[in-house]
Amino acid sequence: MALGQSLFASNYLSAQETYSVPQPPTNEVISYEVENFSLEEYTKAAENVISAYEESKQTSFSPGDLGKVGLKVYSHSGAGLSTPENLVEGVVQTLLKRGYERTDIFILGLHSRTLRDAGFLPPLSHRSYEFNQVFVRSLDTGDYYNESWFYDSPLPAQTTEYWINIDEENSVASIEDKEVERKSYLPMPLMHEVDFWINLPCYSDHPSLGINGALLNATLWNASNTVRFLKNPASASVAVAEMGAIPELREKWALNIVSLQHYQFVGGPIFNSLYTASEPLVLLSENPVMLDSMMKDRINNQRKKNGFAPLDEETLKIIAYSEQMGLGEGDTSRVNLIEAKKKQ
Repeated sequence: MALGQSLFASNYLSAQETYSVPQPPTNEVISYEVENFSLEEYTKAAENVISAYEESKQTSFSPGDLGKVGLKVYSHSGAGLSTPENLVEGVVQTLLKRGYERTDIFILGLHSRTLRDAGFLPPLSHRSYEFNQVFVRSLDTGDYYNESWFYDSPLPAQTTEYWINIDEENSVASIEDKEVERKSYLPMPLMHEVDFWINLPCYSDHPSLGINGALLNATLWNASNTVRFLKNPASASVAVAEMGAIPELREKWALNIVSLQHYQFVGGPIFNSLYTASEPLVLLSENPVMLDSMMKDRINNQRKKNGFAPLDEETLKIIAYSEQMGLGEGDTSRVNLIEAKKKQ
């Protein structure tokens, strides 16, 4: 299948409504060095990197017409390799300073079970769906998809278990429906309910795509029926690039913020503490391709230090395809790395 053949189908923008395709993101990456991984330090980090971005772009993340913000977290590698809870709370506190209330913010994740394992949802006995008074939405309920909005691919639903439960992952429709098997439903709240949404990935290597990070968290881990792509690296890379380029998803996708508290360089995405590294850094960029490229280099450096071969370039086409679809440049020699000034 050639890249560029449109696989996306939706409601075709009823009444011929038009959307402007966002401009490709810049190569700017803002970094902040934390002293530790406490809530206090993460709150400082979130405020500093977001303020630096606002100053650079002469913009503000104050409430807009819809008055809502989504935070897309990563949790399904296990409790040891997920978006840090303190980082999420730090971002929430930064949004509160800009005029949002906790009731205006929601956290979105792929699976309720792993959201509980990662600390974003309390035990079932608590009958609560909140993280520090912020509502948590789990995509595996099927409540946040709509049959009119989907990514269409000829690949059938995969029936062999990969590394998460596929029956749970296909949460929208019966696997016996051959037409539905082709569809991966898209997250409605991030497309139609928010002023903007922030991607909060966590990094590991990945056997099919090389890098499990910003691009995957915003695409394959943001939709239904996507595990089917992972048996075919070429199809998976195309799916990531084309899903990320859907205008309705892209136009509200404002930032990617990642902590290097833990990232895994071998054996991912299943968590293995023996193969994790840690750096006291928080990075922010509007360019997910550049972040994934930078982390690819870090992961390869860790692999080399520990006697492992570098990532297979054949599995890293996700970066090249995403560049072709306008999601950002991935040449790390062209990165504009900015150190956020620490404010009191």
